[in-house]
Amino acid sequence: MISEIYEKKFSDAGFEVATAETGEQALSAAKQGKVDLMLLDLLIPRTDGFEVIKRIRGGNYDPDIKIIVTSNLSQREDQEKALKLGANGFLAKSEYTPAQLAAEVKRLLNQYSEQKKNEARLNGEQKHNTDRKKKRILMIEDEEIFIDMFGEKLKEEGYDLVFAQNGAWGVKEALKDKFDLFIIDMIMPAMTGEEMVTRLKMEDKTKNIPIILLSASIEDTAVKKIEAMGIQAFFRKTQITPTELSKKVHELLGEE
Repeated sequence: MISEIYEKKFSDAGFEVATAETGEQALSAAKQGKVDLMLLDLLIPRTDGFEVIKRIRGGNYDPDIKIIVTSNLSQREDQEKALKLGANGFLAKSEYTPAQLAAEVKRLLNQYSEQKKNEARLNGEQKHNTDRKKKRILMIEDEEIFIDMFGEKLKEEGYDLVFAQNGAWGVKEALKDKFDLFIIDMIMPAMTGEEMVTRLKMEDKTKNIPIILLSASIEDTAVKKIEAMGIQAFFRKTQITPTELSKKVHELLGEE
């Protein structure tokens, strides 16, 4: 019954789901088909969860399979044993509803994907890095926390960033140099985001360069007005992660 509930919730969340009732069935599924992630209880018939982890990590199985233990055996020694054997995570069943578990698994998969990208980048295997180093971004932002948070992520992705900490300075930089994309905060000293967009859209040199607008707080009516001016994306700064902003940059620059 529990398995059927989980299967429905994960299917509703967009996953393709297969179920196994014993450790041997789980190992067979991992061997025969493409499994991205295994949600594994520790107390299962024939071959328990610990043995399943041990055999997958020590045998001829896809090394990229992620194993997340979902169990009510939440003693520290159980968690440590599972992780030591090669599990990627440990979630106590009692702390999540089925829907919450599906959401948490989706978050973990995104996290694992980011980790893999970071490892590839560190190993010099990020195939777009050479091209990205040619892309220049002007970020017009005056709050250090967002400069650090968003700027560092984009630098890690290989982009060349220039920062301007007031609106007039930002427009001056935009017109003076060559950029592939602008990231602009709506509320800036010397010139507002709306004024900057208006000015940039008037100039032949900058009118076709993609613009991402950011704001900590803005009325919905103002957002519609700004979007009508021809920007490519708008985000509330407190509701977007550096990774999400980076993905939008990749998309606008034709890299995804």
